[in-house]
Amino acid sequence: QVQLVESGGGLVQPGGSLRLSCAASTSIFTLYKMGWYRQAPGKQRELVAAITSSFSTNYADSVKGRFTISRDNAKNTVYLRMNSLKPEDTAIYYCNGRYVQEYWGQGTQVTVSS
Repeated sequence: QVQLVESGGGLVQPGGSLRLSCAASTSIFTLYKMGWYRQAPGKQRELVAAITSSFSTNYADSVKGRFTISRDNAKNTVYLRMNSLKPEDTAIYYCNGRYVQEYWGQGTQVTVSS
């Protein structure tokens, strides 16, 4: 079993920044496609950003230019830098990893409010 543990969530004001981290327990982390998803109350879970084993990235239109996904393979960690946060970004953010199987983290709450 691969364990994914998110951290870095919290309460921030609109326009603020936050960096989420996801630490993975797998020894083949470099082979995984990693992603960040989010789920707001009453809404479906949606992909926010993803990064492949070759460091290719893609983002939801709603976060392009504001969020940056990155990975540090030496640390088995994926990051999501969130800048210029908006109230609409409020959600539980989940780390996802997939190769042969798919794994999910427990989620971390991000609340953007004044």
